[in-house]
Amino acid sequence: METRPDSAPKRSKHAALARPDGGEFGRHELAILGAPCGDIQALVARLLPRLAPALRVAYVDADHAAGDAAPAARPGPHVAENGLSAELVDKITHRQLNLARALDKFSQPELLAHESVVLVNGNHFRARQQIVVVDPRKPLDQKLDRLTDVRLVLLADGQTELPAALREHLAHAPLPPVRPLADAAGIAAFVREWYAAAAPVLRGLVLAGGRSERMHTDKGALRYHGAADQRQHTAALLAEFCADVRVSVRPDQAAGLPAGLVPLPDTFLGLGPLGGLLSAFQADPNAAWLVLACDLPLLTRATLEFLVENRRPARVATALQSPWNDFPEPLVTIWEPRAYGQLLRFLGMGYSCPRKALINSDIELLLPPVPGELRNVNTPQERAEAEAALHGR
Repeated sequence: METRPDSAPKRSKHAALARPDGGEFGRHELAILGAPCGDIQALVARLLPRLAPALRVAYVDADHAAGDAAPAARPGPHVAENGLSAELVDKITHRQLNLARALDKFSQPELLAHESVVLVNGNHFRARQQIVVVDPRKPLDQKLDRLTDVRLVLLADGQTELPAALREHLAHAPLPPVRPLADAAGIAAFVREWYAAAAPVLRGLVLAGGRSERMHTDKGALRYHGAADQRQHTAALLAEFCADVRVSVRPDQAAGLPAGLVPLPDTFLGLGPLGGLLSAFQADPNAAWLVLACDLPLLTRATLEFLVENRRPARVATALQSPWNDFPEPLVTIWEPRAYGQLLRFLGMGYSCPRKALINSDIELLLPPVPGELRNVNTPQERAEAEAALHGR
């Protein structure tokens, strides 16, 4: 039998991939526990008008009695009857998906991937962070193991202080804020602040991996702004707003980048801009990526500042509307971490167009302050027009 020296590095048969940050149901989830289920449901109902539509909110609960109830009084088959395993019903105001199969821990976040916040009935399910209700009808003594990261404590009517067991359990960390359960406005304000504080870091990505076939020379190496080429100029624009900036290139281009630029070689090959996007998310799936194509010489800092100031982390992306076809412009866009799974889903269906993903996702679409700045420069004639426009400024 082959033996391995103790000093030899341990081999792994799996790639060491960075994983998206997430919980049981989503990236931003709060379990509410410590009160009867009816009170938790009522609290969520009071919070929703104060959170939506700025936040897309999902609610997770259990209704174990429903499995024994008679099927709804409507014609047609019903899930879990006669072998039917799934049922998708158009309810006019919403869609209802009923599944007979159990949902594993990977399926739950996927089904709720479009939601920005998930509120969970903590009497039935766990979540990575919690809101605790102090209510004598639901003592917390037997549920302390669920309190892994308490962010807010709510006092039911008649309660004025925390139980000793809860205070002792929370003693290892700063005491979270305490509010009355009846203060729906204050609780909603907390949820909004909690969500805003968890906004992903913004990183910059210059897309410079194209083959520039129509231009007959590398578009990224063109110089419209003094000594800096377009890769350097675009990276400098991004650096004013982003924690760090990478330049998306084909692997064979990385060594040829100008000094000072940090390459991010494509790991998804042959996919055009989608490959650069997916490679960025593979490198850091928990960042938001502000993506700029390198062939936008007319783009100014003011337009980029407008995009960043109007960023909506609660959406899949924040994009500028193209002035030529009214569709989102995918290569002047802030892609939030939830876009990673969405882009992979479209790739799995055989689509490599980032714009298609934007059109079919929950995004914030902005009218550009100066539409002409979004003009892509792909040919020698367009290059000459762009240079004339820049000289005329």
